[in-house]
Amino acid sequence: MQLLLLHLDDALELQPDFIRSCLTAGAREIEANGDGPVLRLWCRQHDFEAFATRLSRQMPRGRQDARLCFMGSGDFHHVTSLLLEHALRNEEQPATVIHFDNHPDWVRFGGGVHCGSWVSRAAQHAQVDKVITVGVCSNDLRKPEWKGANLSLLSNGAVELYPYEHAPSRVKKDYGSRSCYRQEDGLIEWSTIASFGEGNFIGFLLSRIQTDNVYLTIDKDVLTRDDAVTNWDQGRMRLPYLLSMITAIGRHHRIIGADVTGDYSRPIYAGSAWTVISKRAEILIDQPHGWPDARNAIRVNSTVNHRLLEALSEVMQ
Repeated sequence: MQLLLLHLDDALELQPDFIRSCLTAGAREIEANGDGPVLRLWCRQHDFEAFATRLSRQMPRGRQDARLCFMGSGDFHHVTSLLLEHALRNEEQPATVIHFDNHPDWVRFGGGVHCGSWVSRAAQHAQVDKVITVGVCSNDLRKPEWKGANLSLLSNGAVELYPYEHAPSRVKKDYGSRSCYRQEDGLIEWSTIASFGEGNFIGFLLSRIQTDNVYLTIDKDVLTRDDAVTNWDQGRMRLPYLLSMITAIGRHHRIIGADVTGDYSRPIYAGSAWTVISKRAEILIDQPHGWPDARNAIRVNSTVNHRLLEALSEVMQ
């Protein structure tokens, strides 16, 4: 396994114990703090493509090992689409993307890429069989069409979504019914982890993975505030359960790559005045207000990162 630390903000730098553990394990650090303020939350396509070129030049070459990347705040989750593309370059067989998150990240976003839109890009990759999103509890599912969701990804089977727990979603169009939901009278009723029971859901999740290869992407906002401190509203999953799912997937499938986002960092934006104002307005609507206690955030996130590093290292050997 190749271990990468992608520095787009200062979130990982503020966790020196975790950095030391990673360096001891042979991690490579990629400094991209200059790109972070442009990429944060969303960016235009030309900026994303320019960053993709710079990232490709810094990625380790000549080895075929699966890569595990830690990359700071969930505001950068759209970088996952680039890491996924790198993981698939040396693979001939298709892969399933397992996406742990409190948000579905499936919105339409014209002219660029958003941390909430990358799933559409990933699902369209020729080698991706489907994306399975696990753990969502956020209000993004309350009226998903109004929030810009690309629900055609559900109806055509490119995405399966299993909330941890959520009330039915109100929709206007007809999306039929599939394994992860049933639609009736303008409501999508979800197949949730809570309705299955945590133990039963793991077996069901494994049955939905039809490929040998799997790519894992973890946004720690899927976890409760006791287990992670993030820039976003957080879900109801506990860390031991997340670790048990990672272990179960690793026992039955080949993990070709993985990434972890969801550390907290204070947002810094770059670009035109309109861009900065737009992003700040967006987080006022979508993200919790106020700053968390910095020391507690570092302590909690360092602990969970150590646990995730241990679990992912075991399944990616």
